[in-house]
Amino acid sequence: MFGVIDLPTYLAGLVLIVLLPGPNSLYVLSVAARQGIRAGYTAAAGVWCGDTVLMTLSAAGVASLLKANAVLFGIVKYAGAGYLTWLAIGMLRAAWAMWRSRKHQAAQETAPAAAPAQERPYRRALVISLFNPKAILFFIAFFVQFVSESNPVTGFVTLGVLAQLASVLYLSALIFGGARLAAAFRRRRTLSAGATSAAGVLFLGFAVKLSLASV
Repeated sequence: MFGVIDLPTYLAGLVLIVLLPGPNSLYVLSVAARQGIRAGYTAAAGVWCGDTVLMTLSAAGVASLLKANAVLFGIVKYAGAGYLTWLAIGMLRAAWAMWRSRKHQAAQETAPAAAPAQERPYRRALVISLFNPKAILFFIAFFVQFVSESNPVTGFVTLGVLAQLASVLYLSALIFGGARLAAAFRRRRTLSAGATSAAGVLFLGFAVKLSLASV
């Protein structure tokens, strides 16, 4: 049906995969918690566009090329790990600034206002999505199992639309959950600094994991 083989199994696997934590979902949650619902959806749009590009490349066979070429895979892998490390350092530096200024009311009022103009959530989320070679390999390895050889184009489109719908639902839940944390972060500078520190450490973990990934 619609070029898809064993749709129930695909949907079950998709739910499990979407719920796994990763740099994309963590970044969207972080943006929503710090800047609100609108900024959270701006970051989510970057994730959705990045995922669409990856799915298109996978359908075109680029993922197979990365899988077969260890040098090319390594270049993309380390570039992605470097970008995640850069983001992590930025988060840790911001957290340190919060710790130092948590007793000063003026810093509490001015720091959040500067973030939206500097951070550019859409662009960051898009780059995080694109520099994820494991995601490219996942799309080709997972999708191919459920695409009908008699109608591959419709199959890829159907699976891609379902994947994006699952992502929209999941990221929306994270965005509204993060927005509820925003008020607490604004009231308690220490809580905000702690959460930002944790996010920075997790991004360092994602960078290390990506740098150790193999084809």
